[in-house]
Amino acid sequence: MPTFQFEAMDATGQEVRDEIEAPSEDEAQTTIRSMGYFVTKISVKKAAAGTTAAGKKKRPFALGKAKTKHICAFTRQLSILQDAGLPILRSLKILENNQKPGKLKNALMDVCEEIEGGSTLSEAMSKSPKVFTRLYVNMIKAGEAGGALETILQRLADFLERGESLKRKVKGAMIYPCVVIVVAILILTFIMIMIVPTFQEMFVEFDLELPAATVLLIAISEYLAKFWFLLFLIPLGMFILIKLLRKFRHGRMGFDQYMIKIPIIGGLVEKNILARTTRTLGTLVSSGVPILEALNITRETSGNAMFERLFTRVADSIRQGEVISKPLKENSYPGFHPMALLFWVMTGAFPGLLLLSVALTAGWTSLGEDPTMVDTLYMISGIGAGLGTLFAVLLYMMKYNQRVVDDLVVNMVDVGEETGELDTMLYKVADTYDEEVRTLTDGLLAMMEPIMIVFLGLAVGFIVISLFMPLVGLITGLGG
Repeated sequence: MPTFQFEAMDATGQEVRDEIEAPSEDEAQTTIRSMGYFVTKISVKKAAAGTTAAGKKKRPFALGKAKTKHICAFTRQLSILQDAGLPILRSLKILENNQKPGKLKNALMDVCEEIEGGSTLSEAMSKSPKVFTRLYVNMIKAGEAGGALETILQRLADFLERGESLKRKVKGAMIYPCVVIVVAILILTFIMIMIVPTFQEMFVEFDLELPAATVLLIAISEYLAKFWFLLFLIPLGMFILIKLLRKFRHGRMGFDQYMIKIPIIGGLVEKNILARTTRTLGTLVSSGVPILEALNITRETSGNAMFERLFTRVADSIRQGEVISKPLKENSYPGFHPMALLFWVMTGAFPGLLLLSVALTAGWTSLGEDPTMVDTLYMISGIGAGLGTLFAVLLYMMKYNQRVVDDLVVNMVDVGEETGELDTMLYKVADTYDEEVRTLTDGLLAMMEPIMIVFLGLAVGFIVISLFMPLVGLITGLGG
């Protein structure tokens, strides 16, 4: 139970200073008034340095991290309680009691104990960085300094809810294409493993001369039958490789530049980052956070090395007396990066390299008995890898120096700086890009179905043609 230090006046007007133990500040004041004193000042007695945490409440074990939707709900509820005039400690204890066991509940227990020890809300939250981010803590700090904590909490709740809504929208849109792709792969794998070998036996029986397409189909069929586990190992290996490359500074920069320039998907990623960063910066500026601190926080929340470099250079220019709009425009060109080119080359060459692995393992299958068939596979895979690489390099050279921040953002920021309404302009930019992200997501979802139908049609068509070309040759020979 915390100890409160208080100053009060008795019935004769004499000043009284004392300490009292109580579960909360409200109950402490009630007890002091019942003693016939009029409270003039009260505060929690800070624990002496070196005291142990023997009285600390036991924390339930929690895995993972606090979910964003739970933090959104907590922030909205806290803003409502503060708007109603409840003391901050009482508000936090109410919300902590309502939380299910997890990271957020543990963090709120820590925050309550820190506040009881005399810390401010921002100081207490800063000691739980895995739950309350730097953005969150700085906005709370600005609200405390300006005496408008309930207003800042409302803005913060709006900001978090918008971000969570956009994230759910994008994730929801990706569920359908992912399911369709998985089902398509399973169907095609079934055809390759169960149907194609039956036709292969027929071709061997009649000793037919097989065209290149049929050789490729049979090779893929035998490859999948013998090395089916590669369907899982190849994506896993690519994921681990990208993770390892992104551990290095140049690898992360190259991959992030690659991601924002991929056709269709890159535009969605880029606009999503712009919407998030401009809304973050606008929220921080409107809350009274200094511009350099706001830029540093925005840089950390961008999640992309290209944008982190951009905001770092903008902050450096502001320290030298520049406005935001000029360095924002000058530093928005990604420039050439060898690692980005490597990721593009890997993407373009991947289909050909996959066929090359089929050719390399053909010697372990029935095709190894015919060197001509193996040579045909090498030729097809080499042509595929070469053409894919050339196309990817040309595409990168056309796109690598396109700006990631267009004139709309630069002009709106420029106007906002001139009129003193920077936060309002940043909100408008964020709203614009939020709408573009929704439009792109809906368009991508609508486009995915016909693309998958065309893909399946081409795949099934290739299988049918490859299987019937030798049969047509056989029927023609028998008829002759």
